[in-house]
Amino acid sequence: MNLKQSIKEIIETTNTTGGRIFAWAIQALIIVSLIEFSIETLPNLSETTRQYLAIAEMVAVLIFTVEYCLRVYVADNKLRYIFSFYGIFDLLAILPFYLSLEIDLRSLRIFRLFRLVRIFKLVRYNSAIMRFKNAFTSVREELVLAFVAAAFVLYLSSVGIYYFESQEQPEKFGSIFHCMWWAIVTLTTVGYGDTYPITTGGKIFTGCLMIVGLAVVAVPTALFASALTVWKEKN
Repeated sequence: MNLKQSIKEIIETTNTTGGRIFAWAIQALIIVSLIEFSIETLPNLSETTRQYLAIAEMVAVLIFTVEYCLRVYVADNKLRYIFSFYGIFDLLAILPFYLSLEIDLRSLRIFRLFRLVRIFKLVRYNSAIMRFKNAFTSVREELVLAFVAAAFVLYLSSVGIYYFESQEQPEKFGSIFHCMWWAIVTLTTVGYGDTYPITTGGKIFTGCLMIVGLAVVAVPTALFASALTVWKEKN
């Protein structure tokens, strides 16, 4: 077995001791990296702490970069890996560091959000998460249709409550856009109580909408649960 094959076996499989150690090490590094990212948001951190966090981030990025380069190196089809689900997230996990390192612009701070995609790297190493991914993939068209229908219902709900309540509560239901928050809360049956109808027509409309909301939430859930069950039975 040549060097390339040995590396490929370690980073792409967990059948060997080296492969298992590598997988666990990367998972641990991802979790540590996310914890470090969260600690950075704490106010009033000392300069020493920030320096330690910066060093930890540099080490993590260096290891993730080496991992990414090795995966490109051992890939049978390099372009296919680079533009694959895993390849894109592997790249996004390290990209923010290099962008902020080269250019110090406030607008580029948005790329720091991409550090959160490191959590998606865990998918590669967890069979349970993989089942969720495969189940989602198998019903993605149905889920898209369900979410389009939900968006349609959301818009109609906003329009409906606008006509019932806009005259009585212009500060809360002054436009369809104002009504969308109420519609989202009502359709998901959360009901914060910050905005509610006071007219008879609005209350009746809300009651009907809450019943519809149960279906809006239940349909995607049922689709996903069914797909997950089928996938688990097949495997």
